[in-house]
Amino acid sequence: MSTYRLDLAYDGTGFHGWAKQPAVRTIQGELEAALQRRIGPVETVVAGRTDAGVHARGQVVSFVTEKDIRPEVLAQSLTKMLAPEVVVRECRRVPDGFSARFSALHRSYRYRLLSRPEPDPFLFRTTWHIRYQLDLEAMQRAAGWIVGEHDFASFCRRAKRKNTVRRVLGSEWIRDGDIVEFRITATSFCHQMVRALVALCVEVGRGKISADEVPAIIAARDRAAATGAAPPRGLILWEVGYPADCS
Repeated sequence: MSTYRLDLAYDGTGFHGWAKQPAVRTIQGELEAALQRRIGPVETVVAGRTDAGVHARGQVVSFVTEKDIRPEVLAQSLTKMLAPEVVVRECRRVPDGFSARFSALHRSYRYRLLSRPEPDPFLFRTTWHIRYQLDLEAMQRAAGWIVGEHDFASFCRRAKRKNTVRRVLGSEWIRDGDIVEFRITATSFCHQMVRALVALCVEVGRGKISADEVPAIIAARDRAAATGAAPPRGLILWEVGYPADCS
């Protein structure tokens, strides 16, 4: 048995998220169907289970098979079957025991806003259009409070007996013309955490909430303290980091 790693990019607009579900189209379902056609049935493990409408530039998947695979040929074949929505950027054999999920050291997401009065039809699928003026300096101060280890229950979808403590390694807002982008890296994320943080920062940018209120919202550990979540279409799983000796 050998372990393989796939690096994927995809537009999540037409999918009901990553995870396989009966009777709906998902990225895992489409990928595993394509893999079955080429090498037989396999179970895939993913670095980050993206929600419906969320995109990925650097998603990572692993699987184990007894088949002898030519990685570059498999990557090309899968892309031919799945493109243009899903592209296999690379396939390679990795050390036994590698897991796309459990071997990961950190994950990075980016969220893009289109900040101007009018929308752009060519950016609709990958940005959240905000027609209001945003105070980027205030949003940056809010993002600074997020860094470190906190209980992010105020920003996570409720789930019984789920640990909501996470360690955020970096958090910042960047402006490039009309595009305002949130960049965040953490060891892991809980469900809808990034989208909830974006929604809060937008309220700060609009002047509805002070950046200095963020520590109290975090400390509340109550989803009602930071209601709302940004639309999924602006969110991109950007990169997943692994130790050099296992990737």
